[in-house]
Amino acid sequence: MTRTKRTDSSEFVNIPFKMHPRVFAALGADLVTNDVVALIELVKNAYDAFATKVLIRFGEHETRGQYIEVLDNGSGMSRDIVVDVWCTVATPYRTMNTTAKSGSKARRVSGEKGLGRLSVARLGEELSMLTKTKDGPCWNVRVNWENISGSSDMDQCYARLREYTGESPFEQSGTRLRIYKLKSIWDDTTIPDLQDNLARLISPFSDVSDFEISLSSPGETALEAIKVESPAFLSKPKYMISGKVDKKGWITCAYKFSPIKEGNDRSKDLSLSWRQVVDSIQDKQRYRLSADAYHAGPFSFEIRAWDIGADDTQEISDRFNFQKSKIRKSIGAHKGISVYRDNLLVLPKSDDARDWLGLDLRRISKVGTRLSTSQIVGYVSISAEGNPALVDTSNREGLAYSLDVAEFQEMLKAIIYMMENERDVDRSKAERSKPLEDLFSELDASKLVAQTTEMANEGADSADFLPVIKSYSSNFEVAKRTIQERFSYYSRLATVGTIAQMIVHEIRNRTTSFGAFLDLMVSRFGPFKEKETLAAYTRARDSIQSLERLSDTFAPLASRGFRRRKKESVLEERIKGCLSLQQGDIDKNNIKCRLPSTTTYVAIDPGELDAIILNLTSNAIYWLGQVDHERVLSFSTRHIANNTRVQVSVIDNGPGIDEDFIEKIFWPGVTRKPGGIGMGLTVASEIIAEYGGKIAVKHPDADGGAKFFFDIPLKQ
Repeated sequence: MTRTKRTDSSEFVNIPFKMHPRVFAALGADLVTNDVVALIELVKNAYDAFATKVLIRFGEHETRGQYIEVLDNGSGMSRDIVVDVWCTVATPYRTMNTTAKSGSKARRVSGEKGLGRLSVARLGEELSMLTKTKDGPCWNVRVNWENISGSSDMDQCYARLREYTGESPFEQSGTRLRIYKLKSIWDDTTIPDLQDNLARLISPFSDVSDFEISLSSPGETALEAIKVESPAFLSKPKYMISGKVDKKGWITCAYKFSPIKEGNDRSKDLSLSWRQVVDSIQDKQRYRLSADAYHAGPFSFEIRAWDIGADDTQEISDRFNFQKSKIRKSIGAHKGISVYRDNLLVLPKSDDARDWLGLDLRRISKVGTRLSTSQIVGYVSISAEGNPALVDTSNREGLAYSLDVAEFQEMLKAIIYMMENERDVDRSKAERSKPLEDLFSELDASKLVAQTTEMANEGADSADFLPVIKSYSSNFEVAKRTIQERFSYYSRLATVGTIAQMIVHEIRNRTTSFGAFLDLMVSRFGPFKEKETLAAYTRARDSIQSLERLSDTFAPLASRGFRRRKKESVLEERIKGCLSLQQGDIDKNNIKCRLPSTTTYVAIDPGELDAIILNLTSNAIYWLGQVDHERVLSFSTRHIANNTRVQVSVIDNGPGIDEDFIEKIFWPGVTRKPGGIGMGLTVASEIIAEYGGKIAVKHPDADGGAKFFFDIPLKQ
């Protein structure tokens, strides 16, 4: 047997990296998700070159067939730029030259990844490019991507360059791309989608008035090209929220309701702190978000929304003289939340990424209130300087995950939640003003059949039907809820009771077992002499008592007929106990609590009394977190009804309650707290009613906040 001699060496050997030519085709297919995105990237390149006009035209060559032409009047490229920059994939040129200038004007460029030419490779097999600077000659660059991909070595890959001797298509400077041997068919079914997406390219926040995109369909000349712009009705939504988030995470914004038909407009100023946003998140540990610091950076936003039922689209059609069958499609073309960096679209680029915030999945939990992606057209303005960690992925279809991105997304969800709450106010007014027979008419399925038939005739696809069906489900729920409210002031939710029953059962089972274990430890090893052991035992016992108090709080929800263990409580002790459960939030918000010095015995189960107090105090603590002045939460008592009952007042000096919201505050499912379920005050009022009392709210209080007061029986 022949053995191969092995050579040991401690020195490294240099092995050069190699790249196969088909990388151009592979990257073009993987990093540019579809043909519409590819053309958007080419238009963005024109924007970066400080063009004021871009024309996209579909032409027909005698021998080469259909081609796409992208013509701009930008700064063009010199020979050196073509050789050293354009022919270098993933060049850092834009990263090093982040601003394009033309005279006294400047634009922040968007193409920092150097992958724009791969969009050309995705669209077609051959490229013929003309480019000219203001004072230089016109250059002709030709590339055959098919030949490049078929090569075996990068040394055999090249672009062909020559000085162009024909008539220049530019007045002074610019670039013209002509892409041949197209890989897709462009016709009347695909070009409208391109037009709608191009209309989203420039942010409505921007003052960019010197950038115009025109588009001509196959068979049309450049003179017949139409300017790409959005329909007028998109600028006048029924619901809108707009404002800013500062670098510390404070949201300040304004909501506006503008009925499509002439009616009463309503506007409202709103604000929310980053701490309140974090407190409302159910799964805080998933992202490890901290309420103490916000990192994502400042941004501006404007979110518009519409109702899109058959009657709603008819109103829009009548008001704006716009074809009804195209209304949903126009909203759909711009739907979702679009993010713009330095005035240019970052995401989403394709339809698959429109719901990048997960709004539709979130809507399932509360269909009657939540807005779907197909109802929203949102614009968010960030900047490379102010939001450096909000970086889009290489395929330009999302943001690369980071803590900052998680914060950014939670901020946007909170803003949408604020909008939904205000929209609920305006929609409920309309619902409550309907005659009762109109409410029952909402339960008529024939409307759904008629609308889906109409949509099918308009060419809607299956994705368009889902929001309509959900919308009708929402209408049914609203009608049902309103009918219930007319006949019965409160509604009982069986699911809430079931969940509460499970929680109470599990807590009590576990605290009983754990308590028995601690008793065994004491009987065998106690009394504990070591400080560390004693401290651990005390913490465990305190935790059990805390869980038992929590169980008592949920008990009233678990069953309205649950057996009360006690029929008496000391009011002031229960208040102190509830505040101790919320001590962390009280300290965090620097709230001063003022309690009565009396001792009042009341004939009510402690668990039920805790449920009342906790719901009132948790609301007060949350809203006190929104004000900048000294925060005070106080309680007072007075005997009424010939000393048979006590009236309890819970008073805060927070922002108070809007007059429009007072009549709804005890309704089931109504809340203005992000992430709330809107059952707290409903449950509290039901418990109080069972003890023969009433709960009410006074607004504004003398100190500008809110005052809740309720009465319960005294122990005789």
